Amino acid sequence: MPTYDYECTACEHRFEMFQSITAKPIRKCPQCGKMTVRRLIGSGGAIIFKGSGFYQTDYRSSDYTSKAKAEKVGDKAGKVESASKDKSADSSSAKDKKKGE
Repeated sequence: MPTYDYECTACEHRFEMFQSITAKPIRKCPQCGKMTVRRLIGSGGAIIFKGSGFYQTDYRSSDYTSKAKAEKVGDKAGKVESASKDKSADSSSAKDKKKGE
């Protein structure tokens, strides 16, 4: 529900009213009691997104997140294996060089 700005043309009292969009504008001033209140045209309120839950990735299914975790674990394991293979290949080539000397 939006907040509307009102002004009394008789006493110039300005106030805000929290109303439903479908509610009719009020006419009676709460300060002077005259029926001279008019709704002001404002810039309007912008939608403000606060907190989490507004990104596409926040609504991923549990199946997707579990697969993503498994893939990350697999990537880390693959990197460790390839690093150990690289080290063993480097050490074997170093041994070959020593034998050739």
